Amino acid sequence: MSHPQSYEILLVPRFAEDTTEAAGTTEAEDTAAAEGTAGTADAAEPDAAEPGGAVRSAVVSATGETGASGYPRYSGEGIVADIDPATHAVEALLVDGAELAFGLSARVKERDAERDADR
Repeated sequence: MSHPQSYEILLVPRFAEDTTEAAGTTEAEDTAAAEGTAGTADAAEPDAAEPGGAVRSAVVSATGETGASGYPRYSGEGIVADIDPATHAVEALLVDGAELAFGLSARVKERDAERDADR
């Protein structure tokens, strides 16, 4: 199975996800987000980080390694993440060498390879 070569990770305030009933997250996702380890992006809603907006974003590229979580590792711009390519769930995340700050969660957007090639 071929994995995407890069993603854009958006770090968003937790309240940005709470704009719909139950925010579409499970208790496990809420716990993981509180621990700074996970967040998911709905493929049908690529701009799900709005209305709160991202407080930080970074483009991460595949390192060719597998993280401790067992998922492919991506890094770039101070962020290291293990991302499940099937669900776009962030399974592990470090921001500038530290765990994600409480109150933030991570959203993932798959990068468009054609758009990246034009740059």
